[in-house]
Order: sequence, then structure tokens, then C-alpha cells
Amino acid sequence: MKLIMDMSVQRSVVAQLSARPQVVEAGPFVLGWDPASPSKYINYATPVPGAAITPADVAALVAAFREIDRIPRLEYVVNIAPDLEGQLLAAGFTVEARHEYLVCTPDTFADVPDPDGVEVTEPDTDADYWGMITAQAAAFGDAFEVGPADIDRSRRTKERGGVVRMARSRPDGLIVGGGQASPPSEGVAEVAGIAVTEPFRRRGIAGAITAAITREAFARGVEGAWLEASGDDSWRVYERVGFVPTGKRLYLALD
Repeated sequence: MKLIMDMSVQRSVVAQLSARPQVVEAGPFVLGWDPASPSKYINYATPVPGAAITPADVAALVAAFREIDRIPRLEYVVNIAPDLEGQLLAAGFTVEARHEYLVCTPDTFADVPDPDGVEVTEPDTDADYWGMITAQAAAFGDAFEVGPADIDRSRRTKERGGVVRMARSRPDGLIVGGGQASPPSEGVAEVAGIAVTEPFRRRGIAGAITAAITREAFARGVEGAWLEASGDDSWRVYERVGFVPTGKRLYLALD
């Protein structure tokens, strides 16, 4: 079961990258990138499950990144390419992070209601998207500068069948957080970008956002929702919604 989920998650990552505005198929890798953003967290590559990979393939991938003026970077499920890390390290890549991913199914899902004074809802207007993404950026330590391309990217997620939700405080209408799930692929969807601004944390808002997104993904036929937790606090939030540690993912870059 674990190997099946590893393969499903990795294939879903391939599908997500293949839906980027620009896609480069570099041998056994898929490189998805967005000309509107220089962010290495948006422009990265992943291996195709089951493909044989050689050092020459890695060199060709690095050249493909250089051709589009982006930092060579990969994200992938470890078990689907267990020998790849050694090849990447030999080529000069360094490990950014090793994360466990967690999976929630309809059987493990535990709903979380909206906290008092907060409404979790779908963004509609550009102002909604701008407020949500600005809140996410602030929650992540202003890791990126919000621009029109971010709104377009979030709208594309929704238009392609993904789930986007924001949290709005009442009665002032301030947008205090948000998150999204990728369009379904291989029966799974990635839940990502769950964020709540500092003054509104520890009120159950992150759990309510996660639950609302996951609930809607299941309503659309998704069999498994997966995500990664960045720390103990978020880990507890996700486990409360029904996410269970399942596998490992690896991030490497050639800065």
C-alpha cells in the first residue's frame, strides 16, 4: 500500500509540473516552470516514476535549467528513485530538506468546524485572491513579493479543478489565511500553502482551512489528499484532520 501511495504521489507531482505554463521534458525528468516567476519553489523538476536515470541525464537536466535561467532544483518521493540522490550530490547539488509526507483518506478524515468569528470560503474576486495570497506570504515570513502572476496562478489552480479556500475574520472582513489543493491526478491531490497570519494563530483556523479543502477534494472524488508538515505545530494540525505519515520526499538544489 505504501509503495502504491508513493507512486501515486510522485505521479501527481509530475502532473502538476506538466501543467505549468512552460514544460521541458529532459530525458527522465519533467521540468515545470513559469516565465512570470523566478522562484525556485515554483520552477523545479521531478523524475518520472520507473525511468532509468544516468549521470548524463542529470547533466542534461542542469543544462535545461541554465537554458531558461532558473536554479536547478528537484522535488521527489525518495522511494521512486532511491539512487538519484547520490547522482545529484555527485553533480554538486545539496539537500535543502527531507520531509515526511502525510496522507488523509475519506476513512481517516476528521472534519473541523470554522472557529467563532471566522469564515472559511472560496475566493471570488481579485481582491479576495490578493488578500489571501498576501496573508499567505506574510505567514511564511514574506518569502515572496505578491504580484498579479500569483493571482493568475491561484485562479488557474481553481479553473483546472483544484480547491482554493481563504479564511476571513468577522465582522471586519479581514482575510487572515488560506490554502489550496492541486487538481486531482492519479486519484490524489496535494494540499499546500496552508497559512494563517501571526495574530490569528492558535485559534483553530489552520485546521478549519485544511479540513475545508480536504472535504471538498473528497467531494470531487479524490481518494487521498497528501501534504507536508513544516514543524511540530503544523504536524499536530494536520494529524487532527486525519493526515497520517506515509512516505518521504526529498528537496535538492544546485545554487
